[in-house]
Amino acid sequence: MGFRNYVEHVAGKLEVDGYVRNRRDGRVEVFAMGSHERLNKLRAALEKGPMMSSVTDVGEEPDRPDEKYRGNFIIEITT
Repeated sequence: MGFRNYVEHVAGKLEVDGYVRNRRDGRVEVFAMGSHERLNKLRAALEKGPMMSSVTDVGEEPDRPDEKYRGNFIIEITT
């Protein structure tokens, strides 16, 4: 399973809203909305990654909720 599909799967199980997408510089960006507990579980999953992945760092920045993602977690195009 690829990293973006893994994130989409985990976010769906946790009922977290938002998106995941590749960045042109090779990083993966995740925008997530949910309870503190669910976001902590998502972060733990991001730090682990899917089998055969190599996660070197997970950064975090606060952001405002975006209603366009409410009720969905999607894979977006590369930016």
